[in-house]
Amino acid sequence: MEKAKLDLRERVFARGLSYPSDSELIMLILGSGTKNLPVEEMAYKMAAAIDVSGRENIVDNFLRIPGVGLGKALAVAAALEFGRRKAEHLNAVVQKPLDLLPFIQQYAYKSSEHFIAVSLSGAHEILSQKVVAVGNSNSAIVNPREVFFEAAQTRASAVILAHNHPSGSSAPSQADIETTNRLCAAADILGITVLDHIIISRNDYFSFKERGLLKESA
Repeated sequence: MEKAKLDLRERVFARGLSYPSDSELIMLILGSGTKNLPVEEMAYKMAAAIDVSGRENIVDNFLRIPGVGLGKALAVAAALEFGRRKAEHLNAVVQKPLDLLPFIQQYAYKSSEHFIAVSLSGAHEILSQKVVAVGNSNSAIVNPREVFFEAAQTRASAVILAHNHPSGSSAPSQADIETTNRLCAAADILGITVLDHIIISRNDYFSFKERGLLKESA
């Protein structure tokens, strides 16, 4: 492996991922250059290509750089797409359950229960989205401390709770109702509003708010 890459790894490990430039981040993804195109130069050219490319032509533009093969082009493009997907929910405004579904629908296809806490601003803009518990095919143990930690960190005014039902039915169990009431009580103490608890399945969803099952919190 090239010495420049090793040195960069050590610096980033010591200083954190906010330290490197865009081209240096690409160097970390690439791992190495080629005999005729050092990794530093390859990363610089790919960073320049990103600035003038969109989703539809990013791979083609990478492949136009001499020395960049399909594997490296796809690796960098995949990293960009992954980051874009993770960030696209930020600042989205949630007024009703259907507004949130596109950002959590992927969990409907999980074989185990995933409990998600979505933190929102006073204007109902999404500040963060985090999986706070993963259970088995029937349940997940939810700790209020984990649920509201991110909301407290981001100074959120409200949260929306969500989890999936691998069974295929989105109807809440008695345990779901009890957990929701317990979390609403905890939110009330913290001064955070629970706007909804949404249960998703592959083909349906259930909103505690829409069905009148949500106890009023702060």
